[in-house]
Amino acid sequence: MIKQKTEPVQNKLLEGVLVLDFSNYLPGPFATLRLAEMGAEVIKVEPPAGDPSRSAGPKKEGKGIVFQANNRGKRSLTLNLKQESGREIALRLAQKADVLIESFRPGVMGKLGLGYEAIAEVNPEIIYCSISGYGQDGRMTDLGSHDINYMALSGALAQLKDNTGRPIHPSNTFADFIGGIAANERILSGLVSRALKGKGSYHSISITEVMATFMVNHVLVEKETGHKNGIEVLNGSIVSYAIYGTSDKRYISLGALEPKFWRNFCHSAGRPDWISSQFSSTAEKNPVYKEITSLFQSRSLEEWSKFSMETDCCLAPVLETGELARHPYFVEKETVFANGQMRVHSALGLETVPPPPDKGEHTESVLRELLEASEDELRAWKEAGVI
Repeated sequence: MIKQKTEPVQNKLLEGVLVLDFSNYLPGPFATLRLAEMGAEVIKVEPPAGDPSRSAGPKKEGKGIVFQANNRGKRSLTLNLKQESGREIALRLAQKADVLIESFRPGVMGKLGLGYEAIAEVNPEIIYCSISGYGQDGRMTDLGSHDINYMALSGALAQLKDNTGRPIHPSNTFADFIGGIAANERILSGLVSRALKGKGSYHSISITEVMATFMVNHVLVEKETGHKNGIEVLNGSIVSYAIYGTSDKRYISLGALEPKFWRNFCHSAGRPDWISSQFSSTAEKNPVYKEITSLFQSRSLEEWSKFSMETDCCLAPVLETGELARHPYFVEKETVFANGQMRVHSALGLETVPPPPDKGEHTESVLRELLEASEDELRAWKEAGVI
């Protein structure tokens, strides 16, 4: 059957939506990056020193790579919220906005006079989203926290263990990214609700709670069976759903759960005698497991990658970071751009990659456009250190 090629979805789905982004580092900026790629106008409101991620971590030409990766296509406005004039400007901007997102510690925006109640007073239709580690209330709300803490407390980290039972330290901040996606979900739901009911709404995202929702299967499975590692056939305990090493010390993933995929694998591997052992154990005492392990170790990752493209058996290589841009799948989808930036929404017809903004690059233009600020006002604000 010939598959029909679908046309790219219009990439301006959120055109006309104005987002004020008071967040820093990763979860909030990743959320608004996703909104910007769908066409929203995102104004990044930064303190005079800028988002700390501009200068933290690895850098390219003196610029923080994490900032560069998560803030393209936005406009930057610097604003000193500790000054009364800065707060007044923020309130005036909020009157024009559809969405406000912030990631300060709980209570900080309230102390600045920019909490939900204050913003809703000037703009009852605002969709206001707060992202924090432990939510806006409760006994842990004021404690410092990071991605590794959210992974640990949610139970997710306990599902990533080596053969000794020690949790593996992830080299990706899964909770931060997932928290950003969850914030997106609530913001978009708020926009839909406003369109239907004409009212704004407040949304508190606890990254720890979001990560805990990934344990829905595990918690119920343990309650009913006592098994703490979720659905048993998915945790590497059977030969048809496991990770295997290759001859060049790389790894390949096999997910042939359905009988048809397992049969395809066995026949293409020249071992139809394995078909009846699909759900047998990955224990060393299982001779079929030892034979499959030996087979995978007899060929390189490149050879198995070719096999995976030719045999419909749920087989995929474990790629390293630098290999994504070269894999046929991501080449076809144009996921990774030449400058290293990555598309966060597929099929949106995004042809160019807008650059991340310089600190305060759009301060004056935003204030002129949205607040109709005069040159005298701009001059006075600059002299007072407000902008």
